[in-house]
Amino acid sequence: MGLQNIGGGGLLVILLLALIIFGPQKLPELGRSFGQTIREFKQSSKEIFDDEKHS
Repeated sequence: MGLQNIGGGGLLVILLLALIIFGPQKLPELGRSFGQTIREFKQSSKEIFDDEKHS
């Protein structure tokens, strides 16, 4: 089960839990960190696939 299987309701529940646990002041920081992590992962996986194609 991946992130693509989470519907709108599931995403809403996750966001509400994050709001309750971390508070409204921390949510923007958490969002930036999560986005940066996803970008780095995509970039790394792209580099790996590019290296395999050129080998």
